[in-house]
Amino acid sequence: MTRYFRPSVDMPKIYLYRQPVDFRKAAVGLAAIVEQELAQNPFDGALYAFTNRHRNKIKCLFWEDNGFVLYYKTLAEDKFRWPKKGDEVISLTGQQINWLLDGYDITAMKGHKKLHYESVF
Repeated sequence: MTRYFRPSVDMPKIYLYRQPVDFRKAAVGLAAIVEQELAQNPFDGALYAFTNRHRNKIKCLFWEDNGFVLYYKTLAEDKFRWPKKGDEVISLTGQQINWLLDGYDITAMKGHKKLHYESVF
């Protein structure tokens, strides 16, 4: 598995925009979607992932100190397994965005249930 984004303490919040986007849009056009349709601040350091209608391209947008960073991946023959269309934005972990970029279906991939105990007795 390729690591595109390294999960760390500094990992930004990651949001997946579920509707297909016109990929002629550059950073400012995608930031406008974040601001107008998601009612979020595109300058807060979160990472936003978008796909096109054919689901063979992904753009990830985030603000870093003094400008937008735009990560772009296009597939030659396959499609990304994008969660079904819906109005709500999905929050992802660093591991999930890496899985998505590697071609996995993130809706089917679930880890073991986390357990919390107070004592061994």
